[in-house]
Amino acid sequence: MKYFFIALSMLLALAAPPAAPAVRASADELRYAVAAGPDVPFYASESDEEGLFLIPETYYVHVLYEGGAYTAVEYLVNDPPYQKLVGYCRSEDLTFVDFVPARPYLRKQITVSYTIPNGSDDAFQDVFDSVERTFVYYGMRYRAGRLYLYVLSEGKFGYIPSEAEPEFERNTDFLNVPSGPADAENESKPSGMGAAQIVVLCIACAAAVVIAVIVLRGKRPSPPPDPSEEP
Repeated sequence: MKYFFIALSMLLALAAPPAAPAVRASADELRYAVAAGPDVPFYASESDEEGLFLIPETYYVHVLYEGGAYTAVEYLVNDPPYQKLVGYCRSEDLTFVDFVPARPYLRKQITVSYTIPNGSDDAFQDVFDSVERTFVYYGMRYRAGRLYLYVLSEGKFGYIPSEAEPEFERNTDFLNVPSGPADAENESKPSGMGAAQIVVLCIACAAAVVIAVIVLRGKRPSPPPDPSEEP
């Protein structure tokens, strides 16, 4: 009988699904969160009073540390003329994703022309009466009913007034992930053992029964002696 249990144990071990390998998150694993709406502020500190600008809609921040009410984040990268900016966002304002976006940050520059009025009729004819300056755009904010743009120029951050909100292309990658084909395929599969594993298990059980029958036949007890026979 012990051979039957040994054979059954071996067959069940072959039919069992392989253990999933342990996955350890890398120390430098990138995690992102998207500003899915138009009103996600970027703060200089963990305070609602320290808002700098609104993150461009559908663009991302790199998550440094996910705390309680606030999450420490980075926006943009150190790639001149662009410069990384470290700050905070309210955790409830962000939509965290489990992929690395192809276009996480809005790389946009804005050129502004300043006109300098002439002070008198006898001014020099070759005076430069307008100046153009290019800024790296980070986001916008309203203050006292007026629109300002938060920008970077020559290593300094600040605001410039604007008559209209900047136009830019939106991301859509975060909208397609939850209903992607891979997720739908996973949802359609039942949990637990798959069909192939069930078939293998059934074959293993049937084989175990056959082995048990063979073992038991091989150990059939000898018939009792005939009482009519003389000793």
